[in-house]
Amino acid sequence: MSAKTDTEVIIGGKVITVSGNESVEYLQKVAAYINGKLNEYSKMDSFKRQTVDKQNMLIQLNMADDYFKAKDQIENLKADITTKENELYDLKHELIAVQMKLDNTNKSLKEVQDELNESQKQIVRLETELKENKK
Repeated sequence: MSAKTDTEVIIGGKVITVSGNESVEYLQKVAAYINGKLNEYSKMDSFKRQTVDKQNMLIQLNMADDYFKAKDQIENLKADITTKENELYDLKHELIAVQMKLDNTNKSLKEVQDELNESQKQIVRLETELKENKK
C-alpha cells in the first residue's frame, strides 16, 4: 500500500487539503476533473438559478453518470477483449491445423515427385533398352 499523501488542491476557487493513498498528481487530476465539471455547469444560466444544494446535487449526479458510463464502457471493452481472445485462440488452432495439412500435402507431393522421378528414370532405361534391342 502506498504511503498516505497530503496535498492542497483548489476546487471551486477554494483551497482544500486532501489526503489519500494516491500520488499528488492523481489527487490534482481528480480536483481538476471536479473543477472542469464546476466550470461546465457554471456557464449554464439554468444551473446558476438553482440553490447551492441543488447545484451540488446536479454535479454529483453528472459525475455519477460519468462513472457508470465509464464502468459500462470498461465492461464492454472487457467483453470485446474476451471475444477477440477467443477468436485469436480459434484462429491459432485453425492455423496449426492448416499448417499440419500443408505439411502433409508437401510430404505427399514430395513422395509423388519422387515416384515421378523414378518413373521417368524407368522410362529412360526402357527407351534405352528398346533402342539397343532394335539395333
